[in-house]
Parts: sequence; C-alpha cells; structure tokens
Amino acid sequence: GAMSVDSITDLSDNASKLLEALQLSHPHELDPRRNLGKKKMLSLNPITCQVPRIVDRCCKHIEMHGLQTVGIFRVGSSKKRVQQLREEFDQGLDVFLDEHQSVHDVAALLKEFLRDMPDSLIPRELYSAFLSTASMQGAGQLTALQLLLFLLPPCHSDTLHRLLRFLGQVARHAESSCGPDGQEIPGNKMTVSNLATIFGPNILQKEKPGEKDAGALSFEDSTAIILVLQKLIENHQTLFTVSPEMQCHILRRLFQTDPDVIEYLLRRK
Repeated sequence: GAMSVDSITDLSDNASKLLEALQLSHPHELDPRRNLGKKKMLSLNPITCQVPRIVDRCCKHIEMHGLQTVGIFRVGSSKKRVQQLREEFDQGLDVFLDEHQSVHDVAALLKEFLRDMPDSLIPRELYSAFLSTASMQGAGQLTALQLLLFLLPPCHSDTLHRLLRFLGQVARHAESSCGPDGQEIPGNKMTVSNLATIFGPNILQKEKPGEKDAGALSFEDSTAIILVLQKLIENHQTLFTVSPEMQCHILRRLFQTDPDVIEYLLRRK
C-alpha cells in the first residue's frame, strides 16, 4: 500500500484525491538520499515518512514556541491570519512558521486542517471499530487499538503518529514547574483529557464535514471518542511499536509476496 508521491498520476482517482487531501511533501523531500548519514530505525514502509508539511510544521512551531502558552488550542485566533496561512499552504507555497507567528493562529490552522480533510485521519469505515474499544479494559483494549492502527493507510498512520507524539508533548507541559533558578514556569493547562476533547471530533468523524448530521454526535459517541483518543495519546509509543514476533511474521509473508521489498530492506540495513 505504500507508494511514493512521484507515482500520484498512476493512482486511481480515489487514491489520488486522498494524497492530494493530505498535501504530501514534494517529491524532492521524499528523496531517501537526503537522509544519508542520519541514523534512522529500520521501517517496513519502503518510502520516507509521509506527513503533510502543514501538519509537521504546525507541530514543530508549537513545540518550539507554544508549549508554555496557557490555553493553547482553546484561546481564540485571528480568522484572517489563519485563512491567509491556509491559502498559502493550499497554493503549495513553501510556508515557514517562525517566532513572529501567533501560536494560537498556528494551533487553529492545525485543528482546521484535521477537521476539513475530505477523508478523516482515521478513515470513517473504521469509526465504529475504534469507538467499540472504549468499553474494553487493560491489555485487550491496547491490542485491539494496535490492530486497528495496522489497518490505516501509510500516510494516515504516519500523520496520526506525528500528531499523537506532539499531543503527548503538549500534555507533559500542562502543569506548572520550577526552572533551574527556582522561577515558576507556567503550565499550558492542556491535559490529555482536554486535548482529547478538542481533537477527538476532528480525528474520529462519522460523517464528512458539511454533510447532514455532521457534528451531531450522541453523548455516548462523544464520550467514547474522548476515551479512545486519550488512550491513543497516552500509549502512542507502545501502539506504534511493532513487536519482534509481528515483524518476523510480516517479513516471512513479504518474502513470499513481495521479495523486492525484502531486498530493499536488506540493502538499506
């Protein structure tokens, strides 16, 4: 299922629209030669991590400038500035977000992008399956979530992993702390629960934006969405780690079905 964005013209219409919706990096940014000399973990995905530039840059900006911003994702933003940023990304411009950019504007842009994706980050056909894990407990719940994550297309999986890693970092700065000189460093007040409440409906969508009944969730669904996203944020490192046994099983299957992939992995290793 993993394909380079170079082959977008060869894809079916549906797949092409999905890649366009995710605004994948330009082909030169996916060039593996750009990563020579960098120590990276071996991946079963035969191409570079597929995360939309808009998502990665918004996350990096907030990680650098907004982790101590109280009420990040809750405080209002400038609709005009957010719209301008959105249009620049939509036009394919190489948008750089620096310290002069409002953290609240960038936070709003990230939420809008996830909310308005034509195909939600967690595909709608898996909506009910993900919500059903909310009633599970313990190791069984994490196993079910991991198996569901394995079903995500590579670009969705990579983007969700980047987002969850980012949200986990935001949550770790929720409480106030003391600096090296004893000064108080304010927390952002955004706990895992608060973040799950804000991002849950943007990631787990039952209907497409603008469709009838879109956004009209039952209390049970809303509660389940928050619980599921909490678990994903809290356990993202474990959920996105493939066990040696699972990896061995996949490699054996690939040896039978896709020997070229095995050859690629061995060469890269």
